[in-house]
Amino acid sequence: MSVDCFLDTNVLVYAVSSSPAEAAKKARALELVEHADFGLSAQVLQELYVTVTRKISTPLSPEAAVALLEELRKFPMAPTDYPLVIAGIEASLRFGVAYWDGAIIAAAARLGAPTLFTEDLNHGQRYGSVRVVNPFRPDADSGGGVHDLDHPPYA
Repeated sequence: MSVDCFLDTNVLVYAVSSSPAEAAKKARALELVEHADFGLSAQVLQELYVTVTRKISTPLSPEAAVALLEELRKFPMAPTDYPLVIAGIEASLRFGVAYWDGAIIAAAARLGAPTLFTEDLNHGQRYGSVRVVNPFRPDADSGGGVHDLDHPPYA
């Protein structure tokens, strides 16, 4: 199974945001959800449920959040199993990121996604086979300067 990109939780949260201050991010997030060939992980769905029911300014009801998850379960999904946990730990150690970010990177790699859309990691950074793009930056389409952690410029 291979997808064109992987969507991190923050992209999906913006897609359901009702905050006027986040209107531009919502529009971009909806564009990705509606048109991209994307994959997700069980971790993303777990984080999404907690965030949209507890952490946003106008929380969704648990029923509305579950309905959202039902729609998203139709997309390719990396399950959180033992091999993914170990791959997440390895990515965390290899790239010097938090475990949860390492698990997202590992899930994107498992689904064969060359691009990870998130605002939580360095825009343009390459983590192994996965390149991070912050879709909310003006230069998001260009990827900014790509930095490869496997082959740093000073090596």
